[in-house]
Amino acid sequence: MSEKKWFDVEENETIDDCLNRMAASGFMPIRRIEEPMFQEITEGSSVKRVPIRQKIRFQGIKSEQ
Repeated sequence: MSEKKWFDVEENETIDDCLNRMAASGFMPIRRIEEPMFQEITEGSSVKRVPIRQKIRFQGIKSEQ
């Protein structure tokens, strides 16, 4: 069975940086997931959810090399 691990693209990191970090750890990407990140802002008696950024995650499997 292949070892799987999740890698998050850090806030001050590019997608290429994350993929290079995965490769340096001996993993290759097999899945990409993007999730919106929200901030709740209270305006009077209502609460608004405002998107602030996109969280990107890669799932990788251990390379055979």
